[in-house]
Amino acid sequence: MKRRFLSAVALLLAAAQPCGASAECHDFVVYGSTPAAISAAMQAKRMGLEAVIVSPEARIGGLTTGGLGQTDVGDTDAHGGISREFYRAVRAHYADESNWTHGKRDEYDWNGHVFPRDSDAMWLFEPSVALSILERWEREEGLRIVRGARLDRSRGGVVSEGGRIVAMRTEDGRIWNGRMYADATYEGDLMAAAGVSYRVGRESNAEYGETLNGAQPDQGFHKLAKGVDPYVVKGDPASGLLPGIDPATMDAAGTGDDRVQAYCFRLCLTDVAENMIPFEKPAGYDERNYELFFRNYEAGEPVPPIPWINAVMPNRKTDTNNRKGFSMDFIGRSHSWAEASYKERERIFIEHRKYQKGLLWTMANHPRTPKAMRDVVSKWGLCRDEFVETGGWPSQLYVREARRMVGEYVMTEMDCRRLREAPKPVALGAYKMDSHHVRRYVGSDGFAQNEGDVEVGTGAGPYGIAYGSIVPKRGECANLFVPVCLSATHIAFGSIRMEPVFFSLGQAAGTAAALALEADCAVQDVDYAKLRARLLKDGQILHPRDGTSH
Repeated sequence: MKRRFLSAVALLLAAAQPCGASAECHDFVVYGSTPAAISAAMQAKRMGLEAVIVSPEARIGGLTTGGLGQTDVGDTDAHGGISREFYRAVRAHYADESNWTHGKRDEYDWNGHVFPRDSDAMWLFEPSVALSILERWEREEGLRIVRGARLDRSRGGVVSEGGRIVAMRTEDGRIWNGRMYADATYEGDLMAAAGVSYRVGRESNAEYGETLNGAQPDQGFHKLAKGVDPYVVKGDPASGLLPGIDPATMDAAGTGDDRVQAYCFRLCLTDVAENMIPFEKPAGYDERNYELFFRNYEAGEPVPPIPWINAVMPNRKTDTNNRKGFSMDFIGRSHSWAEASYKERERIFIEHRKYQKGLLWTMANHPRTPKAMRDVVSKWGLCRDEFVETGGWPSQLYVREARRMVGEYVMTEMDCRRLREAPKPVALGAYKMDSHHVRRYVGSDGFAQNEGDVEVGTGAGPYGIAYGSIVPKRGECANLFVPVCLSATHIAFGSIRMEPVFFSLGQAAGTAAALALEADCAVQDVDYAKLRARLLKDGQILHPRDGTSH
């Protein structure tokens, strides 16, 4: 088949010419579909820039529209600006009683989180509601979003001259010339292609003077029961390890590595029969993939009615997440995602979906599953009215962490704990330092163990996120913002990586892009006093509630 893509030389020539049939010129090119992509383009347009969102996905909104309806927020008062506009829109939607098709608004209750009569925002919602809000913004704000346009990651797909990106090509052959760019993806593909420094995995504690980074053999929750045999034939190492167990020995606590915390799909389930798609056994189901699940309960793990977190959303739906030692997380299978080709990511995506589908069927039907669990799990299913185009299954894998830029400023555990104050803050983080497990291994006692979970509060409330953490090192790229795969260590990113924060960091990027173009300067040289003033004017919150004026 004849190759349709331009060569690197042709791309350079096109980048240097006025925009024509094969190229588009924009003030601000935002690559991604996450909340940060939406808010970056919205803010840029509000400040007079001509912006375009080039979305590699067909569905916009990332995890916010992809099943993560239980917002991990930490402190709701830490989020203003466009971020709060979104959660206010959620509340406005559910304030209308006609939008409650199953149950009534005044009866909605999740662990005391009744409908927020005294709050201007709401943090729990259905995926379809989140999508409808963002699509309404697309119309009302006049956003141009080009869907299903993936970056051409082959050589020459991104062209830089003089330390600036001048052109980006998508797989359909289109060229996107921009004066400013933002990589607002969960993976950081544009950032990497532009030659910006980044890393994948966990730093050692020693590298940045942290305590919760690197290997964590004795930390965290969601452990397997004691005495779970890891071998195909119990007690026989020669029979080999069960699927999903890492053959590598455990490193000393705090040792850095290239492992990445586990991914999963955040499922939207329901127990309303007429809206439910029952769990089905996937094609190619292999019982061996769930042997550790069976052995975990046979070893004495207490049997919960439901071995996952079922956060209750409106209309008798859920945001379903990982819980316990063997659950929704596909532990150890995310390490290669960040650097993988699109074809390889598709394989990993399918493996994750097959794993979770098989686990759901196992929990609901398999005779080795405790009956008390089967009786409850079998009453749940996927929602017929969510993710309709994909049969009730989310199209967005929860990429909790992939690449992380090493930028002008690196956010660390010290910033999250406020043992130092991040300079030039542009948003606040407020959630605990949170990492899911990264692997299963054979412990020194000869039994299977999980490793990597960290759930530790900052102990200091909200904290500032430095402007320097969303821009590359000086000299690497002068016109790129990275509001999602920002510059942070593994454990600091575990606190920052929340959807309300991504909204805020996207807004900061859009604001700074406009100011950089106005001053004709590099992103590293944006006047912070002007940036701060504009962010505050537009409702962003930049300092914790500790008496500091904001």
